[in-house]
Parts: sequence; C-alpha cells; structure tokens
Amino acid sequence: MRVVRLALVALGVMAPLGATTARAQEPLTVFAAASLTDAFNDIGKAWVAQGRRQVRFSFAASSTLAKQIEQGAPAAIFASADAQWMDYLAERKLVEPASRVVLATNRLVLVVPADKASSVDLRSGINYARLFPGERIATGDPAHVPVGRYAEQALKAIGAWDAFAPRLVRSESVRAALAFVERGEVAAGIVYSTDAAITPNVRVAGTFPAASHERIVYPVAAVAGKAGDETRAFLAFLTGPFARGILRRYGFGDP
Repeated sequence: MRVVRLALVALGVMAPLGATTARAQEPLTVFAAASLTDAFNDIGKAWVAQGRRQVRFSFAASSTLAKQIEQGAPAAIFASADAQWMDYLAERKLVEPASRVVLATNRLVLVVPADKASSVDLRSGINYARLFPGERIATGDPAHVPVGRYAEQALKAIGAWDAFAPRLVRSESVRAALAFVERGEVAAGIVYSTDAAITPNVRVAGTFPAASHERIVYPVAAVAGKAGDETRAFLAFLTGPFARGILRRYGFGDP
C-alpha cells in the first residue's frame, strides 16, 4: 500500500508539471490585419525554424479582431492596419502600452482586373462620374474596415466620393475587396499596394496621393496580460531586421 500511495503522490506532482509543459507548447496566437497575411505567414515559418513555439495566426479586418479581443478572444498579440483600432483597445486597457510599436506602412491604390487597360490619374479636377460608368467599385466598409476608411478620405480629398459612394461594394476586409476584383465581379477596387502585388489577376490603375488620406500604419502590441517571455520575444522578432526584410519583400514600407 505504501508503494501505491507513493506512486499516486508522484503522479499528483507530475500532473501539474505536465499541464504546465503542455501550456508552454501551445501555439502563440497572433491576431493580424488581413493585409499582413502573406508576410506574417512567412515570418511565422522563419520563427518556428529557429526552434521557437508554433504561431497560430488569425487574419481578418482590424475592427473584427479588435472586437474579438474585447470579447475575450485568447490572442497574445494584435497587429492592426491602422492606429484607430489599436487606440480602441488601448482606451479599454486591453493592450500593453509599453509594447506598442509601428511595424510597417503601406500605400493605397486603385486596382482593376488584369485584362483591363484602365489607367487613372487620381487627383482633383477629374470627372469621376465618367469613370467606370454604371459599374461597381469594391473596398472595405468605411464604417469599420481601415482600408475603407482610408479610401473614403482619399476619395473625398480628390473629389471622387460623390461619384463613387453610391457604387461602392463595402467588403468585410481588404482581401475580400481584392477577391471581387480578381473574379471580375466589380470594375475596380481600392486596396493596399501590397495586396495588389500578391496576385497576377489585378493590375494597379493608379496610386492615391499620400496626402489624400491618413498615413497608413501598422501598429502591433501585446494583448494585456499576455506579455510573457515568448510574446515579447516574438514582438522583438517582428520588429527585427529579418522580419523587416520579409515585410519589405511584400512591399510594406518601413515605419
């Protein structure tokens, strides 16, 4: 009986240790803006190749991810496509302020299906009502998707909003807007230059002036209560030279 009791005690000690080890090996969960999908997948592979913990990515519109974090989703890191949704979480004390940093920048472009020869000078003084007459233009929903908000700012700045707004297909994310253009379901789309670069099915018809919209930035931060050693290490890797090289390769600008 003494042997049995000792064995049970040993198992009781080992069980918590085993649970701790299992938790330590769980993937690091990163919520990131849809436009970061390809670059972050490559960065995650490079991280794991160094013998580090697996990374589980969830890509969607920044607004969707921020709301999920607010509702308790188990993310350790949040990377947004604008400052607004990072500020939203910061105001609710849901991210670690000291961990916040701008990771990259981007440009806003007008894309058309690859077999179209459209080229547009995106500036004030153009009769935009004559552009893509009777056809639709896709972008993120300006009410909550960052690319849509940037698009609304840019279109208003160049005097195209009144002509385009009634024809906008307001998508749930920038990648959803890109897909509409790829499939030829709309005449054009307003997306980031990095999204246009990942597919041969669209071509850039014009680039919006940088001054026509807020600077497109990608802040990243640890979620409150999740800034452990592995989280901090991955954040350092994200902002380091190797990951920066991957972001540049996909067309992202430096902070």
